[in-house]
Parts: sequence; C-alpha cells; structure tokens
Amino acid sequence: QVQLVESGGGLVQAGGSLRLSCAASGRTFCTLNMGWFRQAPGKEREFIASISWSGAATIYADSVKGRFTISRDNAKNTVYLQMNSPKPGDTGVYYCAAKVGFPTVRGNEYEYWGQGTQVTVSS
Repeated sequence: QVQLVESGGGLVQAGGSLRLSCAASGRTFCTLNMGWFRQAPGKEREFIASISWSGAATIYADSVKGRFTISRDNAKNTVYLQMNSPKPGDTGVYYCAAKVGFPTVRGNEYEYWGQGTQVTVSS
C-alpha cells in the first residue's frame, strides 16, 4: 500500500505562483512513477503532469506546458508541482497519484491516489 498526502493548495492570484507537494509513504518511493491530476467543478478529472521513478522523464498536458513543472525528491519521498503563472482555468482539486511500471497520462492506470488539495486561482 502507498499513502499519498498533498499539501500546498490555496488561493493564488492569476500570474502568481504556487507549489504543491505530495508526500508518499508505505512503499519505496523511488520505484513509483508519479502524476498530478486535477478536477474542476462539473468537469472530469484531467491529467496535468507525470514524472518517472528516476525523474528522468516527464510528461505535461498541453494546457500547462511551459507554466507548470513537476519534480521529485526521492530522498524526501516527495513529488512537487510548481505552478507558475496560473490562470483562473487552473482552479480545481489537485490530486497526486502513483503507479509502478511506466508513467502515463491515463488516470485509470494509477493505483494510488491522495485525498486532493484545492487550488483556486483568482483573476
């Protein structure tokens, strides 16, 4: 089992910055591929970014490419999502997810999920 706990959400102005963190426990973190997803009110969950277990490979949704950065610190069992220049459309609950094997954009392939952290971007 893997436990994931997100933190760092809150209210941010458009054009500002925010960093989300996701702390993992219960399994060797460096064997897990990690992803960030978000769900806006009334919308389906969408992929934001993923990072391989080594940190060597990352994937981004087109909507956040160039603004958000996913990274990880295997010594701290933590994955991060740096959100720069957020827009009101980035508002939603952000979820951290983990899987073994290979990183993917498909949420249904992730085995473990955190409880989510709310991000609200004001205009």
